[in-house]
Amino acid sequence: MKRRKIMSVGFVFLLALLAAIADIDWIPEKDAETTLSETISEALIRGPYTVERVVDGDTIILRMDGQRERVRLIGINTPESVPNNPDRVVPYGKVSAEFTRGLLEGKEVEIELDVEERDQYDRLLAYVYLNGEMVNKVLLREGHATVTTYPPNVKYVEDFMALQKEAQSQRKGIWE
Repeated sequence: MKRRKIMSVGFVFLLALLAAIADIDWIPEKDAETTLSETISEALIRGPYTVERVVDGDTIILRMDGQRERVRLIGINTPESVPNNPDRVVPYGKVSAEFTRGLLEGKEVEIELDVEERDQYDRLLAYVYLNGEMVNKVLLREGHATVTTYPPNVKYVEDFMALQKEAQSQRKGIWE
């Protein structure tokens, strides 16, 4: 097995070397204006996956490759709405959860990962996209979430802070 792996790595290296020598374009070209970060971002976006259930405002369950996967939206936090623990329910939590449910449940989404793939509860950490729009940002813009970052997953923190500030100034959602 180890020998096969070494041979595979060697084969890939050899192909890359031959392509460089022969000036063969074996990697698809991008527009001249496409940046490296855009290329990396596109590589990290996966899906589409079906949203089976919305647990609360910032946690969903996706059907991924035949498996159920609990996904926590990165960079945001919504008020608690844990139905099996009434002591943890915050009044606006139900509103936030219902907004997310109406937006996502039963829909096809794509996800983008950041630096860390999972949190301490083994939830997949992701930016979630519905029809090309990041849901994490929608929740902030509409005032259903607050910015909560845990480094190193801080890729969009500046955008998130601006959206939260905008929702606060417009007195939307939890900022009413």
